[in-house]
Amino acid sequence: MDGEAVSTCRTQRSVTNGLNGMPELLASLGTAAIHLLIQPYYYIAILFIAFYYRRQVALERKLIHVKLHSWGRETWRTVWSGLVMGLVVSLAAVLLGISLSGTAVACIWIVSLVLMLFRVRYLCFAYSIGFLGIVQFVLSFIPGTLQNGPAGTVAGAIREMNIPALLVLAALLHLAEALLARWQGAGLASPLFLKGKRGKVVGGYQLQAFWPLPLFLLIPPGAGIGDLPWHPLLGGGLGLVSLPVIIGFSEMTQGLLPGRKSTRTAGRLLLYSIVLLGLSLLAAWWSPLTVLASLAAVLLHEALGWYGALEERSLSPIFVHPAAGRKVLAVLPDSPAQELGILPGEILLKVNGVLLTDAAQLHEALRMNPAFCKLEVLNREGESKYLQRAIYDGDHHQLGIILVPEPDGTVTAEAKPSSIFSIISMKTGKSRSRVQDKRL
Repeated sequence: MDGEAVSTCRTQRSVTNGLNGMPELLASLGTAAIHLLIQPYYYIAILFIAFYYRRQVALERKLIHVKLHSWGRETWRTVWSGLVMGLVVSLAAVLLGISLSGTAVACIWIVSLVLMLFRVRYLCFAYSIGFLGIVQFVLSFIPGTLQNGPAGTVAGAIREMNIPALLVLAALLHLAEALLARWQGAGLASPLFLKGKRGKVVGGYQLQAFWPLPLFLLIPPGAGIGDLPWHPLLGGGLGLVSLPVIIGFSEMTQGLLPGRKSTRTAGRLLLYSIVLLGLSLLAAWWSPLTVLASLAAVLLHEALGWYGALEERSLSPIFVHPAAGRKVLAVLPDSPAQELGILPGEILLKVNGVLLTDAAQLHEALRMNPAFCKLEVLNREGESKYLQRAIYDGDHHQLGIILVPEPDGTVTAEAKPSSIFSIISMKTGKSRSRVQDKRL
């Protein structure tokens, strides 16, 4: 048989193996989906997110006496968008051949839950995998210990983890996080009353969001499974295991509009994911780089938060009142103000011909004509626009406009690091005097 015939036979055999393997892969996907539904991890993720949005709504009610968000609607939005993005990331992970054992799934979640006890933002795949990569590096120097019992099982699972492949997965997750932050970040922003640099009360926004992603990863080779129908880059065999994870970001701003802040955050997350992806692929090619990639996953993520806080300190607050007019902090959804096209950051200059110089004048000016209102608004570019609308029974008493707080106000949000205990107990951090301005 000549060489061309041998090549043809091999190609036909490869195609046949691929066709035979696809039903097995689909059956494995069904099994992994059932395991996802019977394991507690995915439900823990959804409950955590629901508790977080309940706390956010409670804080909005205390500060502005009305809610801008619905915790049920926001939870549902993050669940379905996380499901879509999880399937996309899973497809990329399966094509690359990223694999994970069931014991490793438990290790990742245990590390994530422990880290979350310190700060909520540590509930991140990059921190968990980076930490496990460092532990794996340490265990490589003590191979004779932790051989028996539960500790030996855990140590063995950590030793067998393909850390470079999992760091590639972490990079893919942060790419998904960047896309979700750009897509939904501004809509999830919540207005705050904060103490400014000079002790005056200013307006600001908290941009914090989480998404539960159900992932389906390949089982490591040698676990009694067949070969994949294609040659994966990072190993993996014909079989799937489920791994639910939580991704999210946390930012606070006094000097930028929510849309611009979320755009900047998304850009930095995208850059982080590209750098981590490059380092992880190099580590897959040359294993001594694994510990460097693990350290980079943690330290570069911390650098993102540090740089964001440094940028905020360099910016002047924008949500402060000018000498004439009152600045808009937020607009209630489905309100007359939203219908009129009023946006956060714009200045409400005149209402029914009355020049506004304090917050009380807005309500008084609207009462001058209870059936109709005329507004003069300065947009973000400083140009005037003239608006008018009929007023109906049931309309918000300020048309759905939430003004920037007065500088001598006493009620502020205590912007300190969130903990899982404060989220579950619904402690909102509302304060009348002292404020700690720290990142979440």
